[in-house]
Amino acid sequence: MSHPTSQDPTGLNSWLEDELRQQYKLDRSSVDPQWKSVFESNGTPNSAPASNGHALTTTAPTSVAKPTATAAELAAGDPQILRGVSAKIAENMAASVSIPLATSQRIISVKVVDENRRLINHHRSLLGRSKVSYTHLIGWAIIRAVKAHPGLNNAFAWNGNGEPLRVVKSAINFGLAVDVEGKGGTRSLVVPNIKNAETLTFAQYKTSFDDLVARARVAKLTPQDFAATSISLTNPGTVGTMASSPRLMNGQGAIVAVGAMDYPAQYRGVSQDAIVALGLGKVMSVTCTYDHRIIQGAESGMFLGKFQALLDGEDNFYEEVFEALKVPYAPVKWAGDQTPAAALAEPSPDVVREAAVIQLIEAYRVRGHLMAGLDPLGSEPEYNAELDPLTYGLTIWDLDRHFYAGSLQHAFGSRKQVTLREMLELLRATYCGKIGAEYMYIQKPEEKIWLQHQMETKTGIWPSSAAEKIRILEDLLRGEEFERFLDRRFIGQKRFSLEGAETAIAILSDLLSRAADTGVEEVVIGMAHRGRLNILANIIDKPLEQIFSEFEYNIDPDSMQGSGDVKYHLGASGTQKSPAGNEITVSLASNPSHLEAVNPVVEGIVRAKQEELGDTAQERFIPVLIHGDAAFAGQGVVAETLNLSQLDGYSTGGTIHFVINNQIGFTTLPENSRSTLYATDIARMVQAPIFHVNGDDPEASIRVLLPPPWSQ
Repeated sequence: MSHPTSQDPTGLNSWLEDELRQQYKLDRSSVDPQWKSVFESNGTPNSAPASNGHALTTTAPTSVAKPTATAAELAAGDPQILRGVSAKIAENMAASVSIPLATSQRIISVKVVDENRRLINHHRSLLGRSKVSYTHLIGWAIIRAVKAHPGLNNAFAWNGNGEPLRVVKSAINFGLAVDVEGKGGTRSLVVPNIKNAETLTFAQYKTSFDDLVARARVAKLTPQDFAATSISLTNPGTVGTMASSPRLMNGQGAIVAVGAMDYPAQYRGVSQDAIVALGLGKVMSVTCTYDHRIIQGAESGMFLGKFQALLDGEDNFYEEVFEALKVPYAPVKWAGDQTPAAALAEPSPDVVREAAVIQLIEAYRVRGHLMAGLDPLGSEPEYNAELDPLTYGLTIWDLDRHFYAGSLQHAFGSRKQVTLREMLELLRATYCGKIGAEYMYIQKPEEKIWLQHQMETKTGIWPSSAAEKIRILEDLLRGEEFERFLDRRFIGQKRFSLEGAETAIAILSDLLSRAADTGVEEVVIGMAHRGRLNILANIIDKPLEQIFSEFEYNIDPDSMQGSGDVKYHLGASGTQKSPAGNEITVSLASNPSHLEAVNPVVEGIVRAKQEELGDTAQERFIPVLIHGDAAFAGQGVVAETLNLSQLDGYSTGGTIHFVINNQIGFTTLPENSRSTLYATDIARMVQAPIFHVNGDDPEASIRVLLPPPWSQ
């Protein structure tokens, strides 16, 4: 029997080499340079020397018999010669017969891995990140189990004298079987490997895993990707196979196969409600096929035992995964179910669970913002025990059980009973995505209920229309290009740029459109320096030539304000038109250098307009105040304005406060400038609802503009 190529000592991927060799013969430039070098050297094997100085070979000294079909057998059918890929696969399978195999099998519960994967992917979907597959987690568990039982990583070989050897491998080169669709719809299997997998973190492993799969799909794998596989995983469960005992190729000691995840066959006719009530879970068949010459049944059995324990959550398996992926939740753990029949003491488990669900709903409404992904600079939210179902005695078996929806009925079409899983997914999407809400301290029940109906019904993740996305993009481009032009044209000039916060333009543009469509006549804006020129240009429509001329110190001679950064003090008025064609006046109040000093000025302007023009309902004129985070928390005039806002003599019917969180207050970090968690905590004193949003997500930023209160 011929020796396989040095780049793929298992021979498993030799069909791919043969196919690429034919392609190379037709067009040498069409194959990867590494494959080209292999073909130019005729694939000469580089045999590794044994410890005694003899070369190793992975084939047995005897040849494999090739039985010949009789004439009668050939006449009974339609004989077709196997060529190309099919022929190579046939040769590989015939070669594998020479390996004395044995197989260990386990049926394991997948409840824990399934729930943790759901939790990971739900969080990642809220942040717009790629999903984690079952194979990611299963492969990582195999690597961890091999580290605990390294004998599975060894291989069998013969030396030059025909003596059997155990080849002990320190590096775990983890082979991953990838199904590839070829020309004409044919399917083949390639098995590249992740090199030195034992040295990787889960994040590094996932990156390597995804890279191999992506390159396999587009035929970009190199010979090095196949070299020296020590143990591999095949997953026929993806096509519905319940159990598999794959063949083992020369050069590796074991191959693991996992089957489909499903309920045991005897329960397939049982209703879903009965399955949930009984606490039945899906299972998965796992087989370890190993070379019996160097691996014994006990070793394989202990390896599978470790594999199962890891997937059940032992040895901080999921904690490491969650930490690597920056998932702020606690992973679920294996726990036995508690059925009503098992408990005799009062209150019954059903009553306790119902009370726990009510507590959990309340916790998400109050604390959900603490686990939202709000920081564009990458600071990840941390685990909060109050948002963990386990804190309230709820286990993985309760996730598919129905509970009284209570105050969440509006989010589920008035259904009175909803599964815990549905509730958690909705609450996490609403309060733990890229929008965080604080409002449960409001003392008026009708206001809280209105806010819950607005947020929880849409869950914070409804898609924007194509027209909305285009408008947002145009707003962002206008804001960004304005700042870029100033940076290029007026180098060295004192500037208070909006760079990094261009989403503010999209938010204000959308706010004005909504206000115009609900009958508002004018919005009066007050703000400090940062981003002021951008808003004058793109929201107020102040002529650009006038803005640029102010950089050249062409100041109005009648102005009493001097020069310097005076352009950042000036105000202006303009008219905006909504996509529906409704017009609205928008004004930016003049402001001296004292940042928040403009706040009471804007409130006074709006109150005066309301009184002079008969706006007794306080719906036609709206004040909007734009702040920096440090100034909002640190300047007393902000607290004074808020404190007066609810008094009859000062009220304007409500003010929209827009805080741009720069995460630095001129020279001070947030933790050194305030005692509160958020800069906006001061607004809680007037029971104003507060919405935190990740500014790097313009669509989420637009969504926090709930139906305006002046339209209610």
